[in-house]
Amino acid sequence: MSLADIIGASVRFAGKEIFSDIRFQVEPGDRIGLVGRNGSGKTTLLRLLAGELEPDRGEVRIARGTRVGYLPQDIHEVLAGPLLQSILDSIRERPRLREMLRKTETALARAKDSREQSRLAVKLAEIHHDLDLLEQEYPSHLAQKILTGLGFSPDDLEAPASSLSGGWKMRAALAGLLYRKPDLLLLDEPTNHLDIPAVRWLEEFLENFSNAVILVSHDRDFLNRQVRRILSFEPEGVRSYSGNYDFYVKARRQEQRALEAKARNVEQKVKEAQKFIDRFRAKASKARQAQSKAKFVKKLELVRTHKKEKTIRFSFPEVPRSGKVVMTLREITKGFGEKVLYRDVTMNIQRGDRVAVIGPNGSGKTTLLRLVAGELEPDRGEVRFGHGVKMGYFAQHHSEMLNPDRSILEEVYDIVPEESLGFVRSVCGAFLFSGSDVEKRVGVLSGGEKARVALARLLVKPGNFMVMDEPTNHLDLVSSEMLIEALGDYGGTLLFVSHNQAFVNCLATRIWDIRDGAIHDYPGSLYDYYDHLKRIEQKKMPPDEKESTRGGGSGQARGPDAAHRSRANRKTLKRERAERRRMIREIVGPLQAELEGLEERIGDLEKKQKEIEKVLADPEFFKDKERSVPMLRDYRDTRSRLEELMERWEQGQDRLEKIKKELGVD
Repeated sequence: MSLADIIGASVRFAGKEIFSDIRFQVEPGDRIGLVGRNGSGKTTLLRLLAGELEPDRGEVRIARGTRVGYLPQDIHEVLAGPLLQSILDSIRERPRLREMLRKTETALARAKDSREQSRLAVKLAEIHHDLDLLEQEYPSHLAQKILTGLGFSPDDLEAPASSLSGGWKMRAALAGLLYRKPDLLLLDEPTNHLDIPAVRWLEEFLENFSNAVILVSHDRDFLNRQVRRILSFEPEGVRSYSGNYDFYVKARRQEQRALEAKARNVEQKVKEAQKFIDRFRAKASKARQAQSKAKFVKKLELVRTHKKEKTIRFSFPEVPRSGKVVMTLREITKGFGEKVLYRDVTMNIQRGDRVAVIGPNGSGKTTLLRLVAGELEPDRGEVRFGHGVKMGYFAQHHSEMLNPDRSILEEVYDIVPEESLGFVRSVCGAFLFSGSDVEKRVGVLSGGEKARVALARLLVKPGNFMVMDEPTNHLDLVSSEMLIEALGDYGGTLLFVSHNQAFVNCLATRIWDIRDGAIHDYPGSLYDYYDHLKRIEQKKMPPDEKESTRGGGSGQARGPDAAHRSRANRKTLKRERAERRRMIREIVGPLQAELEGLEERIGDLEKKQKEIEKVLADPEFFKDKERSVPMLRDYRDTRSRLEELMERWEQGQDRLEKIKKELGVD
């Protein structure tokens, strides 16, 4: 039985249709990714499933007993009490049983009658038994593990939850959700307030989470590894695709080519029909045919043709060449009160480096970028720039750096007053502000729109050293991908902070790992950095555990270079095999599982159809309208649903055969 059914749901806000006639089901164990432009309806759909919204038309059915957990992008509820206790008490049965225990113990202490004492003692034992069962299902150590994984320190666990800042409240809310293990987990950009270590932990946690998940994320790598089905908000409606995000992109490209061909075909037919109408409208002998052609044109114009969605498109101008050393931190010390973030740090960045700053929240990532950008002064030491360096800065608080009373055009033009208005308009257009949109005041823009304005200001005159703090915040997945593509062609030097794994992994050539007041420089990509973290974790392991993970074996001793090459080769081969297995598991496995599920549902519907047909075969049955009319309606619905499932099954079989052929799987 499905956990949730969306049946013809439509939603409108302020006269604008968000989406129309959405139909899909959520089965137990589903892993669904929602993709689409900002404003396309992803969050609205999650709110429908969470029960926070009602559709204007259609219906949302949640199966009886299904526990739904929802993490929105903004948290309004304030947790009460110490942090750990607030997570434990998110299981509502726990505080209720505790209160019953307190009352029963008080009553037992006051009871004088032996029978009453005996009754209360039995009740007390039952409450303790229920608490033990609850602890087995929702153990306290699991709550501690989740909080620690999401970045909370042991000292934080006893601190008041109400004292947490906005980002940490989001983490606490996420911890409570993961601890409760809902049957259907709805996550709207869950990594927005996480650092890379916490994102990595969440990813590993969700891989072992067996219940259904619906996820919105602008991190391509995170989405790819977490979902096995995509629901995409497209111009022609919501479309469903088996597989992860990469598979969806390939399938969608094929569809787009077909839709574009269909659109061209329709346009050609309209042109030809219009020519006939214009030529023969006035001739009496051809009037009827011309009228028929006009009706034909109207029908064609009603056909929804494909319109390419606008995306951020920007290519960097050539930037002037800087000196070899772009920036140097010389014996930097910086602290706030008693907390020292950096102590005597000396680092440098060279021309062409792309440095990703990694570390837990609160370690000083943003502080470091603000020191480099000149927004903060170090307590000791200095920041030096090399010859010919021109810096551009994208701050995490970018909205504060924009003038709310200016228009979009004025804000961007202010950066390049020497350029023509036409050039500035073209830059605004590249960031999806065209026509009269450029006259909008910054103060009325959404968070995503403000982020695009700030990016346009930075990228219109980027300089040869860009400092960027969380540039993908408030961007949808496609816009994030476009920004990655543009930065990939950037000819300057880059220093950035991002929680987006795909962004870091595609761009970084060096990782600055901030820990304990120091910056550890690590050459390579994000996944090289993950290997680095594993080695650190192994060093912390007891010697006996370390030996068991290292592996044994005898043989002739080899030189260090040969041993290193051998390990590297084995590691590469192992990674390639693991990647292939992962690819087959993530793409073929879910599709096979979906087909098996469809076959089972088709079998049930065919059985139901035959049973109804036996009843309908009796002519006497139709004399009873109260029974026959609903039965006929049920028969039509069953047959329609059966045809729909058969079509999905056939399409799925075709996709499965193509995928198996591409992957070389029998």
